[in-house]
Amino acid sequence: MRGAVLFTAGLMTGLAVHVAMAQSASPGVSMMNHVGINVPNVPDAIKYYTEKMGYREAFRVSDDKGQPTLVYMHISRNTFLEIQQAGPGPDRPAGFTHYGLVVDNAAASVAAFRNRGATVTNVTASAGTKVNLANITDPYMGRVELVEITPDSLHNKAIQSFK
Repeated sequence: MRGAVLFTAGLMTGLAVHVAMAQSASPGVSMMNHVGINVPNVPDAIKYYTEKMGYREAFRVSDDKGQPTLVYMHISRNTFLEIQQAGPGPDRPAGFTHYGLVVDNAAASVAAFRNRGATVTNVTASAGTKVNLANITDPYMGRVELVEITPDSLHNKAIQSFK
């Protein structure tokens, strides 16, 4: 139950931010793309979200032992739930972790957000999903992920294959 409440709260927060950002013409932000959560058991979460919520798996990234490290569930064509394993220690608690915004150009968006005074990481290329990522530190809720979807990314492939 706590997970469902946190997910709903995160989704609503992200949607509200997305609307506000879209209306204020944020630098290169085109849409909200995902909400991230950490869960105690990834296979159980996948089962819940497919069977109870009707989502389908969009893609996953697994470690060298074949264990999923990241699973994206399709909510709609361009909207996902990102699931990761909660950690054994306090560094990766279960619950809402972040929301992701799609940007046209990650480097330009980082520069624009920094010019506005936001704390933003440098852009990195995700080896697993093949997107360009940066993170804003939001003092009120944590992390906002900026995602530049590249043509070869798992995100783009999932969006293009959505039926």
